Amino acid sequence: MTGPGASGDKRRFRRAAGVNVLGNAAKIVAEGAAGIAFGSVALLADAAHSVADLVASGVVFVWGGSRYDDADPTHPHGHQRIEPLTALFVGAVIVLLGLNLLWNSIAGVRFGTDVRFSRLLLVALAFSMVDMYLLYWYTVRVNRELQSTALAALAVDCLNDIYTSVAAVIGVLGVFFEFPILDPLAGAVVSLLVVYQGIEIARENVTYLVGAAPPTGDRDRVTETLRDHPAVVGVHDLRVFYDGTDLEVEVHVEVDGEMTLRRAHDIETELVTRLRGLEGIGDVHVHLDPSGVGEWKEAANGGAHGAARLSRDERREGPTRASGPGRLARFVWVMPRGRLPLVCSVDAGWR
Repeated sequence: MTGPGASGDKRRFRRAAGVNVLGNAAKIVAEGAAGIAFGSVALLADAAHSVADLVASGVVFVWGGSRYDDADPTHPHGHQRIEPLTALFVGAVIVLLGLNLLWNSIAGVRFGTDVRFSRLLLVALAFSMVDMYLLYWYTVRVNRELQSTALAALAVDCLNDIYTSVAAVIGVLGVFFEFPILDPLAGAVVSLLVVYQGIEIARENVTYLVGAAPPTGDRDRVTETLRDHPAVVGVHDLRVFYDGTDLEVEVHVEVDGEMTLRRAHDIETELVTRLRGLEGIGDVHVHLDPSGVGEWKEAANGGAHGAARLSRDERREGPTRASGPGRLARFVWVMPRGRLPLVCSVDAGWR
């Protein structure tokens, strides 16, 4: 995502990521101090969880904003893939933390826990939950316009922190009411939820990184936009796929082969502009074909169009339509017999 407003978006992104760093640091100090003072494994585990969150939010702060940088010689298609890469890192951290919490919970069920009750434990946990809720609210609010997968992952992580703090509260209350087993049991339930959410974050962002196809509705939007143009006769070889969080479009569009080259260029520009105006669309590549002329793939497979009409001994076919000033011309070359069956078609301005 680049453009005139990209610098402002990048500032808001980095500010939101920086606030996440500070919020996690505050939680670590509050829970870590109380956990050490009263021997609460639950609070120390929750504080350790936030240490990893601090690292994840730091990674997003440093590298996540690169999606707003312009393309350059080393990144000719831009930096869109960096953001889902940082979100994937956050998802992986969440999964590892959930598994660690599950392991500690199982150990607590098997061997018991040793903690002294204090109201300060509940105060520290209450502070942590308020801290994480405000952080979640702020991150979601900023991300309504930015639509960043990295910030969305941080917001989910804030919710996970609230859940783990609730589990720690249950554990501390269990100690107060002489049911210490509640601590590891609550932790085990929450850990499974944390692992699930981490996997979902990772799965979504792997889709963006590997260039997967979007939902059918996005492809339909592109097709309808192309067919709405009055000069478009047909659409084929449409490919819509993720390039980072943006969608890239490659398509062949059939138009009247008798139009001038300048008019064909104008139509191509109009189609590219229309597609780039759709939400979520990044790069667009439109190839214009004269209507009724087959593709090289059809010729190579023995189709009935285009180069397939050539006899085996023909080497070149001239313009497929009457030549004239500004007319489109199509040439087809076929390799001689005994070599690879290469077919090449070229559209050109014929004078």
